Amino acid sequence: MLMKARKYEFGRVFLGRLPYESDLLDALTAFCADNGLNAAFLSAIGALTMATIGFYNQEDKSYETILIEETLELASLTGNLSLKDGKPMVHAHVVLSRENGEAVAGHLMSPTRVFAGEVFAAELRGEPLAREFDETTGLTLWGALL
Repeated sequence: MLMKARKYEFGRVFLGRLPYESDLLDALTAFCADNGLNAAFLSAIGALTMATIGFYNQEDKSYETILIEETLELASLTGNLSLKDGKPMVHAHVVLSRENGEAVAGHLMSPTRVFAGEVFAAELRGEPLAREFDETTGLTLWGALL
């Protein structure tokens, strides 16, 4: 089976600094909404005072959350923005580094508190990208792409 895809072109490009003590997921979502983005590629680096990440249990079709209550480096955030129920939804995964260099990674969840952070957002121009519930996986995935 071939992967379905839709073509997009890059539009506006944003570089920004995350607000101190903001929730990372909320700050990214608000930024995208405030700038009228319907689809975007997101990347970020920085430091956190605590984080919540998730791991999707494929059998149970539910997220298991992991609360990390320590200072962390945000070594990498990769994600995207699309629409869910007509509103911006950020879907991102993070790689976090502990003081000893050990890495932990997962699906970004709230609460995740920012100490400092820099964001790159590239708008994707084209038909708005909407999420729909997928019965097979139990996830809200991009809808029909063709």
